[in-house]
Amino acid sequence: MFYKVGLADVLYWLSEARTPGAASTIGMNRVNTVGIEEHFFADREEMTDVLCSDITARLTSTINASRRASFIASGGTTPIALYERLQSAGIDWSKIDVTFSDERWVSPTTDGSNEKLIRTRLLRNGAIAARLCPLKTTDTTAHEAEAAVHHSVSAMARPFDVTLLGMGVDGHTASLHPYADGLAEALDVDHPALVRSIRPKNITQAGERMSLTLRAILNSRVIIILIQGSDKLSALRKAMSDSDVMAMPVRAVLHQSVTPVRVYWAA
Repeated sequence: MFYKVGLADVLYWLSEARTPGAASTIGMNRVNTVGIEEHFFADREEMTDVLCSDITARLTSTINASRRASFIASGGTTPIALYERLQSAGIDWSKIDVTFSDERWVSPTTDGSNEKLIRTRLLRNGAIAARLCPLKTTDTTAHEAEAAVHHSVSAMARPFDVTLLGMGVDGHTASLHPYADGLAEALDVDHPALVRSIRPKNITQAGERMSLTLRAILNSRVIIILIQGSDKLSALRKAMSDSDVMAMPVRAVLHQSVTPVRVYWAA
């Protein structure tokens, strides 16, 4: 069952024991206190179906207006079910540009690569016709590739029709990691760069990354943050409660009024 509710309502739903006959806050329709539209679900499969329909409608609307559409995909395991539905959703993928919110600086044939994820989970069946814009080049470092990748991304249809983001429990989104080297530059919306190299503080474990900048992310018709589980919901609440973007970079997306943000969450 789909619920469009406030964050506080779902936190109550998750944390409080329900007594027989008690009035439920689930089912209220509203935008939360920072203007973000929230779509919360008890069932992950239903959330995926609704989100697939939402994205399909947005991309198709742009195509029907005789324009190329663009889709920014997120990495991780959470969106895999969504990608497997989108590939057969009846979209004219030949008229869509696709790239990722970020990329690890690893070979696109390795399991840690978002390019590999998108090629194997999204760009199949009808979606194989999409025009892919990889973020990984043959350069030794992401820093060396910034200009080339910026040029590639700048050739995509913009504003991006749909930008899909995830969020870590530490408050990172894309590869905008807390206190990372390159984070301040990536959050500078006055600089024209669409991508920046990022070196997370745990560089040995996380590795160097290429990430869309905040300027690029905000140049979207809609930003969708897709998360699951109570730990991510708690992180979202924490991110909304303060404004320190270096500590939780997702706040730069949540606390802005330039681009509409929708949060899709399932238990």
